[in-house]
Amino acid sequence: MEKSHILPIHKRLDVAFTRGKGVYIYDDKNKEYLDFGAGIAVNSLGHCHPKLVKTIKAQASKLWHVSNCYHINELEELASLLTKNTFADYAFFCNSGAEAVECAIKMIRKYFYDKKEKKFEIITFKGSFHGRTLATISASNNEKFLEGFEPRLEGFKSAIFNDIKSVKKLINKHTAAILVEPIQGEGGIIPADREFMKELRQLADENGLLLALDEVQSGAGRTGYFYAYEYYGIKPDILASAKGIGGGFPVGICLSTANAASGMVVGTHGTTYGGNPLAMKVTQTVVEKLLEKGFLGKVKKNGNYFISQLNILKKEFPQIIKEVRGIGLMIGVELHEKYNNVRFVELLKDYGLLGIPASKNSVRLIPPLIVTNKDIKKAINILRSTLMKQQEQI
Repeated sequence: MEKSHILPIHKRLDVAFTRGKGVYIYDDKNKEYLDFGAGIAVNSLGHCHPKLVKTIKAQASKLWHVSNCYHINELEELASLLTKNTFADYAFFCNSGAEAVECAIKMIRKYFYDKKEKKFEIITFKGSFHGRTLATISASNNEKFLEGFEPRLEGFKSAIFNDIKSVKKLINKHTAAILVEPIQGEGGIIPADREFMKELRQLADENGLLLALDEVQSGAGRTGYFYAYEYYGIKPDILASAKGIGGGFPVGICLSTANAASGMVVGTHGTTYGGNPLAMKVTQTVVEKLLEKGFLGKVKKNGNYFISQLNILKKEFPQIIKEVRGIGLMIGVELHEKYNNVRFVELLKDYGLLGIPASKNSVRLIPPLIVTNKDIKKAINILRSTLMKQQEQI
């Protein structure tokens, strides 16, 4: 095989996919796989959804890209749709989750700069993941991602997730905001406690801080709510969104209240590709589908069913499965220490099911939101076969 000229930063499984339809994807040997990785929670409507294909074809024949120097009708339409259905007054469109979080960080700093307050520190959480830029890996404070890229950018302090006392200890005269994932994705699918999220909101209000949520992975219907903050019964000041909101098309969004965005005036931020007509029409199609009557209800129902079936597997294989966690269709299965999650994902792939490794020796099961009970039953059968194989090998 000819030497690859791709920068060797990814460890790739020995499989190449050539086509997909719905929750299934096919490799270059035409082997079928049930895709419960969904491009890491990206393909929210599965592969080649008919409405998305139709939208892309229609818009691609009209207009792909224009500069943000001009009015973009598709941009205005999507911003209006999103703000109408969320807490937000404004939306900024970019191309990825990391960019959306970067926008949130800049918005926080500019807010207090304009108020002439020397507040710039952001409290984040151990186990978090906010992206791969220097600012976002600094915010995450994960040694695995920081190694070789030091020094860490200043302005971030790490608290313990689900521990409100650890947050309170970090607040000082320079504290500007709290940045949190409602469900830690890369961290192993760890949901925040409802009370913890409410306490964060209260703490921010009492101390004049902004509350920013990273819903890059938990948003766009993944939990059975349009955004997970609804599950927690709170409203943030700022929210970063990406992944599933574009259904596979690269898009990132930073949503905010008018107050939080008060410092973001002409010239303070920008983007070349963000807000292009093609991305906006695709995202609008995804959002309209997610907001269809009954769609999110099905996500909740199917998520509850999937978790219940996984807990049955946990009872069958207690020596392998340590814990099942999740909300909606954002689910993690943590394995006991003597079983390796990366190896387990490779075995699943061999049996025709795709999952994604995560921290805490966990396997992420994050299927397209269009998944059915029939698909879930098939996944459970594959998981059972894989667990039996693992049991034989130890």
